[in-house]
Amino acid sequence: MSEPLRVLMVEDQDDLRELIGQALRDFGIEVHTATDGPKAVELIDTTGGFDVVFSDVNMPQGMSGLELSAHVANALPNARMILSSGYARSQLPPLPDNVEFLPKPYRLKQLVSLLKESPPAN
Repeated sequence: MSEPLRVLMVEDQDDLRELIGQALRDFGIEVHTATDGPKAVELIDTTGGFDVVFSDVNMPQGMSGLELSAHVANALPNARMILSSGYARSQLPPLPDNVEFLPKPYRLKQLVSLLKESPPAN
């Protein structure tokens, strides 16, 4: 039996973080959560071992999802980074090549499918 997928979900809205986190756990995904970028960095640096980091582009506490993606690329080079936003991708700054994008609103099945798929070939 393979190890469960380990996901770090960064979401500042408490109810959304709890709802999505529990739903992903129901799909057999090991979910760790952080409320903002600095807390995510702390978890990455102390816990590590995440397969995927999933975050909103715009977050509180002065660290955007793009800034978080740079930390993930350095600290977890084998992890996938998925950013989500209610803004169209064309309205966002250019995303690094190693960052995947999920537009909001999304369906839970879309998120689960994206989390479980193989990383794109570089």
